[in-house]
Amino acid sequence: MVVGRDIDDLPKNDANYTALTPLWFLDRAALVHPTRTSVIHGSIRYTWQQTYQRCRRLASALAKRSIGLGTTVSVIAPNVPALFEAHFGVPMAGAVLNTVNVRLNAATIAFLLGHSSSVVVMVDQEFFPLAEEALKIWSEKSKGHYKPPLLIVIGDESCDPMALKSAVGRGAIEYETFLETGDPEFAWKQPEDEWQSIALGYTSGTTASPKGVVLHHRGAYLMALSGPLIWGMTEGAVYLWTLPMFHCNGWCFTWSLAALCGTNICLRQVTAKAVYSAIAEHGVTHFCAAPVVLNTLVNASPEETILPLPHVVQVMTAGAAPPPSILFAMSQKGFRVTHTYGLSETYGPSTVCAWKHEWDSLPHVKQARLNARQGVRYIGMEGVDVFNPETMQPVPADGATMGEIMLRGNLVMKGYLKNPKVNEEVFANGWFHSGDLAVKHPDGYIEIRDRSKDIIISGGENISSVEVENTLYQHPAIFEVSVVARPHEKWGETPCAFVTLKPGVDSSDEKHLAEDIMKFCRSKLPAYFVPRSVVFGPLPKTATGKIQKHLLRAKAKELGSASMSKL
Repeated sequence: MVVGRDIDDLPKNDANYTALTPLWFLDRAALVHPTRTSVIHGSIRYTWQQTYQRCRRLASALAKRSIGLGTTVSVIAPNVPALFEAHFGVPMAGAVLNTVNVRLNAATIAFLLGHSSSVVVMVDQEFFPLAEEALKIWSEKSKGHYKPPLLIVIGDESCDPMALKSAVGRGAIEYETFLETGDPEFAWKQPEDEWQSIALGYTSGTTASPKGVVLHHRGAYLMALSGPLIWGMTEGAVYLWTLPMFHCNGWCFTWSLAALCGTNICLRQVTAKAVYSAIAEHGVTHFCAAPVVLNTLVNASPEETILPLPHVVQVMTAGAAPPPSILFAMSQKGFRVTHTYGLSETYGPSTVCAWKHEWDSLPHVKQARLNARQGVRYIGMEGVDVFNPETMQPVPADGATMGEIMLRGNLVMKGYLKNPKVNEEVFANGWFHSGDLAVKHPDGYIEIRDRSKDIIISGGENISSVEVENTLYQHPAIFEVSVVARPHEKWGETPCAFVTLKPGVDSSDEKHLAEDIMKFCRSKLPAYFVPRSVVFGPLPKTATGKIQKHLLRAKAKELGSASMSKL
């Protein structure tokens, strides 16, 4: 066979080829719109020129301390300007950004900081005690190999000034003071290779199996452009940070906003009143949110809302399948919801329920049902399909045959940090195996029917049932336990624990026992991991002794919504 060749032998050179990175978006935003507002947080306002200078200061200050290629900077913070700046400043120094979920407990954060070998920890002042506790645990578990990271505390005018003073008194450097040591004109260098890591983010279930998702500059660049294209987001968009930036780097919209020269409206805490107020006050055009936030918006009291909306507000949702009733209620209030699906391993959303004009004439209920599907691949994702995992053949597009969602392309992670065995498994046969089970409809749109590996999605947060079970097994009264998702009217799903007690345990007061079990969990797990309901009795098993979780899931569903039921 004759191997084909191109029409030319022209080589790559510095003039015609450069590594893709989203960092240049910030340089351009400062050039094109230097005086346009880039970030608003309470009374603080920055322009794109100021943001660029602050990010260069951060990169310079890190570089002066020999923090660059091959090092990790962790940030424990809600949606504040410093976290946005870290998305540029940290990789401008050549380092990797690890955004940490502030809802995790100290033991989990200690594990993440240790596993990622973080050399810098930037922490918002509200979460400084949490970070201190995590560092103490990390130090104790390292058995003499612990090297304390550089600790930087981020102040916030809306928080207690004494807490900031206390953190500085305990050896932390204040973020603004740290920036002052950097050069606002720092000549940062782009990555030589676009495969270089830009970010690290941990999935749920970390203590059982470290799942540090490593993302590269190329993927971040492509996702930062794919998201706005998919969403119809244009130059100058006003974006409200309801989605945590620590979730898949805010689905890469951190970098998109610089590409669009838009305006970031930061929110420390998400409430219905804050969202409606921001729309009215700042002219918010776009925001992202898990279905639990949409539920909060549609069920908000008249005192919390400002209706009618001044304009159509674009909303992107993902994290769990939104109920059609919520989608319908959102559209009635003037929000236009785009439904997407993705994972940490795919830079955030990587499929979209792309809207078709022919759906406009359909009844609203039918529209909502169609829009509740996970849809088709993103522009930047080369392959998404539903496969039979045994045969690796695509399932028929009949809306009934179940298979596993698999993805391939530039928007798939580099892999899990320090976890070659799992990488081999998830990338088997040249596809990323999502673990999510779905059907494919005749129009090619996919729809999730179940989630394998028993991940519970509560308010957009992933909860590993195995992690909850492992904790419950430590309770002195528990003989066997299985944790599954139970419907919840507010959070979508919450953990429900099915428990078999040890022989001899007094089970006459089940209510007291259930409360004791929940209290036990609260002392060891993040609050949202704690089961909201406990059901006592024998667990159904297969002939080989495996617990039949599908039967427990069905039982949990029969119990109804956790907040509605008496259980």
